[in-house]
Amino acid sequence: MRVRCVAAQVNVFVNEITHPVKGSTVTKEDMTRQETHFAFGENWASYAQKITRAEIDEAVRGLSLLLGGERLEGKRFLDIGSGSGLHALAAFELGAAEAVALDLDPNSVATTQAVLALHAPGKPYQVAQESVFDLTPDQYGTFDVVYSWGVLHHTGDMLRAIRTAAGLVREDGQFVFALYRRVWMDWFWRLEKRWYAKASPASQAHARAVYVALFRLGLRVTGRRFAHYVANYRERRGMDFHHDVHDWMGGWPYESILPREVALLMNELGFVRVREFCARGLLGGRRVGLFGSGCDEYVYRRVSGGTS
Repeated sequence: MRVRCVAAQVNVFVNEITHPVKGSTVTKEDMTRQETHFAFGENWASYAQKITRAEIDEAVRGLSLLLGGERLEGKRFLDIGSGSGLHALAAFELGAAEAVALDLDPNSVATTQAVLALHAPGKPYQVAQESVFDLTPDQYGTFDVVYSWGVLHHTGDMLRAIRTAAGLVREDGQFVFALYRRVWMDWFWRLEKRWYAKASPASQAHARAVYVALFRLGLRVTGRRFAHYVANYRERRGMDFHHDVHDWMGGWPYESILPREVALLMNELGFVRVREFCARGLLGGRRVGLFGSGCDEYVYRRVSGGTS
């Protein structure tokens, strides 16, 4: 009975996404503009109210893992797409001399400012509302570490965003970033995200209920418990499960990329791979992506001026 109920909800959900309201028109938008994006900042502001020492420690652990255990003493750290400000805070915990935290969403900027003011008083940080496409070394200088986790694929022009962010890494500095893996279900998720970003709160809640119900079933089939999965979700980039579902379903604009394509681009830009954490895919490195894409994590070091 429960499976039939979920199936019925799925049919309604998919129909809403794939069949726009009669008479509506689709116009070409400049997807790099903040007003065309999902309200990421509202989600981060809500999540930030839950930040405790445990969330901070997990963010520090995650950043340290990406850096191979290196400390950041004396180094400049740039966070592009700061969200809650948690990872700029983690950089200070690892000894960063200075942190610059930038985000396009004004709510994320305000949240980052509040989190750093509370947890890193007196530290040398700068928080500003900026588009990645407007950033130049002349404006903020270059950095020992440029960090952008799960952000550049939401900018509306992912490849240009990668090139611009890479241009802020100083010689021998590191570019630490995470991008959605291209999956077979990308066509569906593009439709879903574009719809969800403009849907009413009630419709968004209904869509999340369908997603979570299906996700529960998926865990049960593989012998895992939903309650245990949610309770241990903190390990995933310092966000709780329900905020992350909202973030995933609403993540518009949406682009994705394969690790081999990242490697080719970064080589062109004068970087060498230091480490990466990538899930195994199927043929061609692609996964199905039934419940989403997930991020592959990359660390590259600049070894020459390259091109930008």
